[in-house]
Amino acid sequence: MEELVKQIKSSIQLSSEAEEYLYSISTKKTITKGSILIREGQAVDKIYFVKRGCLRSYCIDKTGKEHTLQFAIKNWWISDYIAIHNNEFATLTIECLKPSSVIEFNAKELNGILTLFPEYEPFQRNLLERHVVSLHKRILNQLQLNATERYDLFLEQYPDIEQYTRNYHIASYLGITQASLSRIRAEKVKS
Repeated sequence: MEELVKQIKSSIQLSSEAEEYLYSISTKKTITKGSILIREGQAVDKIYFVKRGCLRSYCIDKTGKEHTLQFAIKNWWISDYIAIHNNEFATLTIECLKPSSVIEFNAKELNGILTLFPEYEPFQRNLLERHVVSLHKRILNQLQLNATERYDLFLEQYPDIEQYTRNYHIASYLGITQASLSRIRAEKVKS
């Protein structure tokens, strides 16, 4: 929790009362590889801040194919925000890809900080803006870059992730087949 508080304090003035509130609504959890934090179809009321490790969110289409939407590594947030915002059941599953340490928050309590401690609002707004920018970049990259360029960008964003993810996780994130991913890797080895 200290890392998160330090991150928050680096961008805003956080009162000791607001800091105490954050501590009071958070739970530190150690998650084992393969654990599911949120499962498609369940009610969602938790948001996770990743202290270390790697999680991924994915959905399954009507044909049974997995589509990875996000990898969450150190200092990233993850949840099924659509389910929380719309008060719906989860459409995503969040899985732990390697042993991880997270800080778990109840979504309503975390959102309540804005009412109780307005000084927190710029930090929350900045997180939201960064999340929206990240999603827009991802959409544009899917539309504008070829598969090799998307893979190169992926390696730049997640330099060590290949050690603990499966090929189909990466391929589904990039929107390509595992065979295409293998071809891209083979071409990189040749050059």
